[in-house]
Amino acid sequence: MKYFKLPDLGEGLQEAEIVEWHVKLGGSIKTDELMVSVETAKAIVEVPSPQDGVIHTLFGSEGDIIHVGEPLVEFAGEEQEDTGTVVGKVETHHGSGISDDDFIIGSSSGRTHASKRCTPAVRALAKRMNIELNTIQSSGEHGLITAEDVEHAAQLNDEKGALIKLRGVRRSMARNMTRAHEEVAQVTIFDDVDVHDWVENNDPTMRIVRAIGVASKAEPLLNAWYDGKTMTLRPLKSVDLGIAVDTPDGLFVPVLRDIGNRSMENLREGLDRLRVDVKARTIPPSELINPSITLSNFGTTVGKYANPVVVPPTVCILGSGAIREVVAAVDGHAKVRRIMPISLSFDHRPVTGGEAARFLSAFQEDLKLPQ
Repeated sequence: MKYFKLPDLGEGLQEAEIVEWHVKLGGSIKTDELMVSVETAKAIVEVPSPQDGVIHTLFGSEGDIIHVGEPLVEFAGEEQEDTGTVVGKVETHHGSGISDDDFIIGSSSGRTHASKRCTPAVRALAKRMNIELNTIQSSGEHGLITAEDVEHAAQLNDEKGALIKLRGVRRSMARNMTRAHEEVAQVTIFDDVDVHDWVENNDPTMRIVRAIGVASKAEPLLNAWYDGKTMTLRPLKSVDLGIAVDTPDGLFVPVLRDIGNRSMENLREGLDRLRVDVKARTIPPSELINPSITLSNFGTTVGKYANPVVVPPTVCILGSGAIREVVAAVDGHAKVRRIMPISLSFDHRPVTGGEAARFLSAFQEDLKLPQ
């Protein structure tokens, strides 16, 4: 083949960011040798060469976003076999007097275009002023980016600060939050749990995990997926808990599988391994998909209550705040007790308030137990 396109990365991933090229123009490469590292919304993936060959063209540079099915590499000295993607051409706009190919960002170097159009002179100006053309709102005829557009963007950067383009995990998070806001009819219930009677050395996170498993058995409709288009609810047999993990790269949600049928020791080992893999960016994409329910354990850092966001197709997310000492009434007397604040958000389209309340009640009752 002549063109090698970005392959299907699995898990429904449709795009990736080029992190590092391991080949150079004119260089030779052997089959299965590492060709490029790309970052998806879930992990860093190393892409090997599908054949022996000499690199003729690299379609994109580090930091560029490329979609599944778009060319990554062109090999030299072969007949073209793959014509699925045409690079450097767009629909013709008549009357400009200039070839559209002149306007495609990256067309001169063979990169996949990014749907922004400008002249070579404007492209050179943007490069000189360190401005990403994909961030500019065009004002010229036929949607062309003008020199004034580039200069205005540079002025904004100087006066207000440079733009930061969301990539990888943060890009995925932004999309998921937008989808959740558009689709979910979210309601949040807030309450407290008295955990004063816990025995020493209780593991708060594992107690929360166990309680979610108990609550999911008591009210199975909250351990489910909902399809708003078909208005169908799928109660799930296994409780697969997504646990939000904050990292400098963004928010990851690794999934702790089948929490209702595992010991707390086994769950702790599994969660520790997931967190290590997340921070090392070595976690397989398969361990970041298809949670049935989600936990945001923000209380390990700070905070009492929250309004955690339900991300479709799941129908609920539980947030746990920081355990604190408060003065509470116990048998008619004021006593100092250790209290855990909790927040349960649920999608009110498929879930009733009564179902959410019963889930939360079962969760609280398990957490109150000494061990």
